[in-house]
Amino acid sequence: MTPTRRQVVAAVAGVPLTIAAAPAAPARADGRRTRTLFIAGDSTAAQKYADAAPETGWGMAFPFFLGKALRVDNHAVNGRSSKSFVDEGRLDAVWDRIRPGDVLLVQFGHNDAKSADPTRYTEPWSTYQEHLRRYVEGARARGAVPVLATSVERRRFDAQGSAVPTHGDYPAAMRAVATATGTALLDIQARSIARWQELGPEGTKAYFNWTSTEQDNTHFNPPGAIAVARMVTEELLRARVLAPRDVRRLDDEIPESWITWPQAG
Repeated sequence: MTPTRRQVVAAVAGVPLTIAAAPAAPARADGRRTRTLFIAGDSTAAQKYADAAPETGWGMAFPFFLGKALRVDNHAVNGRSSKSFVDEGRLDAVWDRIRPGDVLLVQFGHNDAKSADPTRYTEPWSTYQEHLRRYVEGARARGAVPVLATSVERRRFDAQGSAVPTHGDYPAAMRAVATATGTALLDIQARSIARWQELGPEGTKAYFNWTSTEQDNTHFNPPGAIAVARMVTEELLRARVLAPRDVRRLDDEIPESWITWPQAG
């Protein structure tokens, strides 16, 4: 079979080729179809591998809070913006697999702000919003449910110990798209900065990838990833994208040992 142009673009970008359409999700014994939650996002959500441990994307902890009728297909990749994710064919890879009733969870903003890099930069009130609409409209055209999630906050504090927002106008621009398009919004930026304020400059170190050799104020370790995944699940429940029967363990302590880092394939 001769690959299509889209498949060639995806292969160059490092996306596994999907020549045949993905099979329909199986039905459970109780007759409920297994729904898939797709994540389109950046490094804060992405799957990490053994060479990056203990760095952990919140998407790795997300399944711990979901019921058996839901599964996660995490397409988030380090360094991607709403623009580069599309340009590299990664959104096409999602479209190959998504099915009616599935959910597309979109979290971009960290890398959209990198104005020195034209392959990733989007302007918050124009091209960023245009790209977000593309995700929303594409999901709906396929019978799936789009969900927009504002970017989780970095660990940054001022001299008085107050948590400082770092994403400029991007969260507000996403909120505006959600309102204009009637799309469910998970305000993870607001939830996370409030949590970092509660924890303070020292307490937040326990959630971020701080090691003896690295002081990373953007990416998470297992406790941080678990905390953010819990926020995402709670927001999906609040927005009524998920029903109470779809979630579990929201009040439970999740062992760090549940996080594993596979070898890169």
